[in-house]
Amino acid sequence: MKTPKTISEKIISEHTGGKSVIAGEFVVANIDLAMAQDGTGPLTIQEIKKLTKGKLANPKKTIFFIDHSAPSCRKELSNAHKTIREFAKENGAVLSEVGKGVCHQLLVESYVNPGDLVIGADSHTCTSGAIGAFATGMGSTDVAVGMALGKIWLKVPETWKIEISGKLKENVYSKDLILYIIGKIGADGATYKALEFTGSTIQNMSMSERLTLTNMAVEAGAKTGIIETDSKTKNFLKKYGRANRFRHIFSDEGAKFEKVIKIDASIIEPVVSCPDTVDNVQSVRKLKGLKIDQVFIGTCTNGRIEDLRIAARILKKKKRHTNTRLIVIPASQTIYSEALKEGLIKIFVDADAVVLAPGCGPCVGVHEGILADGEICLSTQNRNFKGRMGNPNSKIYLCSPATAAISAIRGEIAIK
Repeated sequence: MKTPKTISEKIISEHTGGKSVIAGEFVVANIDLAMAQDGTGPLTIQEIKKLTKGKLANPKKTIFFIDHSAPSCRKELSNAHKTIREFAKENGAVLSEVGKGVCHQLLVESYVNPGDLVIGADSHTCTSGAIGAFATGMGSTDVAVGMALGKIWLKVPETWKIEISGKLKENVYSKDLILYIIGKIGADGATYKALEFTGSTIQNMSMSERLTLTNMAVEAGAKTGIIETDSKTKNFLKKYGRANRFRHIFSDEGAKFEKVIKIDASIIEPVVSCPDTVDNVQSVRKLKGLKIDQVFIGTCTNGRIEDLRIAARILKKKKRHTNTRLIVIPASQTIYSEALKEGLIKIFVDADAVVLAPGCGPCVGVHEGILADGEICLSTQNRNFKGRMGNPNSKIYLCSPATAAISAIRGEIAIK
């Protein structure tokens, strides 16, 4: 009789040559996809050259994204981009150029399928877990090994079942939910665990909302975030031409979870993550009135079309506060095109926002919105560590697109 398994155990088992594995085991697993971005790509390439003189195990499943400083803001980064472009061309790797969008959004739009094992030289690779993949971030050297050899060494993580039921209140979104969860678990409370999000609330969520949850699983220390696939997953894949790659990925009845956490979504209110850790979560109500210098709507966490619609609905026929800058960045070129067709970009421009090309923008503190000393930014991104946006003498607060848009109009943290 087969031992019941969690999603993570099942996927990793499928990638170990037929070996049935359970949480806690160390395994060598075949990978379906490996990626790096322009911040981690050059070191990854350096290590691949040491291992195999640049030869890749599966070039068509090896992707380099130029998104963190795109377009480049200084010559050193331009040289890093050149290194990536030349390596990809010489070795047949896939290259995602400037303006295509953020790696994690592009992965789910074009590359990752249910049941895949994905590694990336970026901690938010776990985003792809929303479509039923085991996706995890690793260091550049580990990812180089995966790219060069087509396999990776890892420990099968224990799984925590995050069971969420109830209906979210008005103006409460999945970003509020995941910040609430991280506030309860702690920034390192789920270190090297797989967080499996389940329950009626998750079933009723759109793919965009689910992607927000899995994207931020790592902010609780998790190895990955993952969600059972369903008809919404299939429709999402169909939208991007991969309906035939749909599989029902789920945990077996009787699977062993290290911990089960039950959450009533109906009690959650709009929240903000305060400086300088993501688990420093407070209700918007308590922070109401805090003056802000900049608002940023975008990133791999909340730069999808649904997020832009939420923000545009609030900003329509209104202006940002004169003392508060507003930056909007769609997460991908596809999303940018959809926003143009729907008139969302015009709404943002009319609201006196700055709309930038798809990419990470100010989230990583390299360019396009670095804060001055003493300034405060309210952002839909996933991290608010000291110096994250390029200046350790500034402060970052995290929130949903709705809270961000409302606050941009008021010039202070606010709710309707």
